[in-house]
Amino acid sequence: MTSTSPRKILVTSALPYANGAIHIGHLVEYIQTDIWVRFQKLRGHTCHYVCADDTHGTPIMLRAEKEGITPEALIARVHGEHSRDFAGFHVGFDNYYSTNSEENRQFASDIYKKLRANGKIVSRTINQLYDPAKNMFLPDRFVKGECPKCNAKDQYGDNCEVCGATYSPTELKNPYSAVSGATPEMRESEHYFFKLGECEDFLKGWTNTPGKLQAEAANKMQEWFESGLSDWDISRDAPYFGFEIPDAPGKYFYVWLDAPVGYMASHKNLCDRLGIDFDEYWKKDSTAELYHFIGKDILYFHALFWPAMLEFAGYRTPTAINTHGFLTVDGAKMSKSRGTFITAESYLNHLNPEWLRYYFAAKLSNTFEDIDLNLEDFTARVNSDLIGKYINIASRAAGFITKRFEGKLAADLSGDQLLVKLQAASETIAAHFEAREYSRAIREIMALTDEVNQFVDQNKPWEMAKQEGREAELQRVCSILINAFRLLTIYLKPVLPKLATDVEAFLNVAPLQWSDAQNLLLDHTINAYNHLMVRIDPKNIEAMVEENKQSLAPVEAPVAEKAAPSFEIAPIAETCSIDDFMKVDLRIARIANAQHVEGAEKLLQLTLDIGNETRNVFAGIKSAYKPEDLIGKHTVMVANLAPRKMKFGMSEGMVLAAGGDGGLYILEPHDGAKPGMRVK
Repeated sequence: MTSTSPRKILVTSALPYANGAIHIGHLVEYIQTDIWVRFQKLRGHTCHYVCADDTHGTPIMLRAEKEGITPEALIARVHGEHSRDFAGFHVGFDNYYSTNSEENRQFASDIYKKLRANGKIVSRTINQLYDPAKNMFLPDRFVKGECPKCNAKDQYGDNCEVCGATYSPTELKNPYSAVSGATPEMRESEHYFFKLGECEDFLKGWTNTPGKLQAEAANKMQEWFESGLSDWDISRDAPYFGFEIPDAPGKYFYVWLDAPVGYMASHKNLCDRLGIDFDEYWKKDSTAELYHFIGKDILYFHALFWPAMLEFAGYRTPTAINTHGFLTVDGAKMSKSRGTFITAESYLNHLNPEWLRYYFAAKLSNTFEDIDLNLEDFTARVNSDLIGKYINIASRAAGFITKRFEGKLAADLSGDQLLVKLQAASETIAAHFEAREYSRAIREIMALTDEVNQFVDQNKPWEMAKQEGREAELQRVCSILINAFRLLTIYLKPVLPKLATDVEAFLNVAPLQWSDAQNLLLDHTINAYNHLMVRIDPKNIEAMVEENKQSLAPVEAPVAEKAAPSFEIAPIAETCSIDDFMKVDLRIARIANAQHVEGAEKLLQLTLDIGNETRNVFAGIKSAYKPEDLIGKHTVMVANLAPRKMKFGMSEGMVLAAGGDGGLYILEPHDGAKPGMRVK
C-alpha cells in the first residue's frame, strides 16, 4: 500500500523485558520499526508508535529481591536505562510506557472478564513443582536438572540445550530449584486457562488472510495447527510480581497475558494525553491500521494467543504482524567472550548511532532471514556509501555556492535530466519502504548517488571555478548537486533522522517531507557548509569490542546516601592533599527519574544517568524537592563511594547538596556539562 491518501496507523514493537540492558540484537527490531514509522509520517499519514517495558514475572521479582530493592524500583531504573538507549539511537516512540500501569491492569482485567463471559476461560487443578525453601511454585525456567532424554546435567525445565528435547519440568531427573537449590516438591494448584483450542477455526481463517502474516509465518502456523492447539495457562501463584486476577485472590495473570495488552495500555495513555479517540483504533469495526513488529521467536504469542484474545473479547485484530530474524555478529551468535554481545550503551560510547541504522537498513528485508553485522563490512560500507558517496556531494558543491554566489542557488534548473530522474524515483523508493524492503530502497538510493557522483566527475566544478566566463555554468552545476543532495536526503531521512535535521539546517529549509521531492530549491539561499559526518575509525570499533569483553567481569556498584546537611557554616575541614582529593570521583549526572520512597521520611529515590550507566541513589532531600521537579535536572554525584545497603534497597552513589538558612540545595552545573563528565 503506497497510497498518499491520509491513513490512521498504530505501530508497536515487542516490549523489552525490564530485566536487562538493550543490546544491538534488540535494536534490529526497534530500528526497523522506527524507519517504517518515520516513513509513514513523512508521507503525511497519522502514525503513532507506542511501546513499553514488559515488567512482570518471576525473574523481575527475584532480581529485585537479590538487589535488595522493590520490583517497582527495579523497573523504574531499567525504564530510565531503556529510554536513554532508545533515544540514543533516535528511536522516536510517541509513547514509551510500562506494563505495570493502571491502564494495563484495567485492560487485562477487562479482556479476562470478557473471555470468561464468552466461555473461553476454564479452571482446573494441576501438579506443579514447588520450592519449599522459597515458598513458591517454580516456573519452568526456574527448575533445573538432568535431561530425561540424554541425561545432560543442569538443563532447564522446558528444554535441553544439549539434545534439543522438549519436556515438562516434572520429567527432569534429579530436579532442583534454580532459585534456592532446594529439591522441589510436587504440589497441586488451581490454574486458569484460555481455551485456545476452541479458537482454532477463527485462527486458521485469520492467519490465512492475505497480508496478515508473511509466507514463512503462515507456514509455521500450519505446523502448529497440525500439532493441535492446547489450552493456555494464563495464571501464576503468589508470590508473583504482576496483576492479581479479578475474583481469584492469590492468583496472578501470567506475564504473557498482560504483556501484549501493554500495547493497548501504552496507546490509551497516549490518547488520554493528546485527546485521541482510543476506540477509533481498537473497536471491532475500526478502519485504522494496526501493525506489530516482532522477532520470530515470539510469533506463537502474537499470531495465535493475541488475535484470539482480541477477537473473543470483542476488540479488533491486527492489520498485520511483521516478523524479522535474528542478528549475528561476524557470522556467529553474539558472544560475551569475544566482545560481540554489544550493548546499546557501549556502542553509543564509541560510534555514531546512525551508522548502525544505515547498516541495518541496507541489510533488512521483509522476511524472517537473519542479518549479520560484519564489523569490517560495516566500516567499509558506511565509509563508502555515506561519506564517500552521499556526503561527498554536498562537500564538493557547497563551498562554491557560498563563496562565489553568496549562498544563492540558481533560479532555473529546468531540463536537467539528473534531477528529473531523482524525482521520478520517489514512488519506487516509497514502495520499497512501505513493503519493509529497506535493502532494496538503499540499493536504489545508492545507485542514484553513484549517478550524481558521476555527474560531479563529468562536470568538474573545481575546474570550472578556475575558468573565466563560466560563472553561470558553475552556479547551475553546483545548484543541481545541492538539489540532488536534498532529494537523496529526503529518501534517507527515515533511516538517518538526525543527519537529515543537520542537512535541513545547512539547506536553510523547513523539515523535509516526502512530497518535497516534487519540488526543487530555486533562487534559494543556503547556509555555510559544515562537515556533516565523519568516517568510522576502526580503532573505535576495537575499543567497543574490548569494552564488551571487559563488561563480563561483574562490578559491584558503588552505594551511598548523601549525609544530611548542616544549616550552620561549619569549620573548614583539615587540609588534604591533591592526591586525597583526586580519589573522590565526582561526575555530572542527569536525574532520569525521581520518586518517593514508601515508608521513608527524608529520602527520595533517584535514577542518575552518568553517561555510560545509570545509578540508583537514595538522597535525603525530600524536605526540599518534589520528585517531579527534579526529573531532567543535572547535578553532581560522588561516583566511587563504597557500596551501602539501606533499608529501602541499594544506594549507588551520593548527590552533592549545600545546606544553610534552613534550606537544602542540590548542586546544578552550568549548561554544557554532560552526564559522565568528571568534575575536577
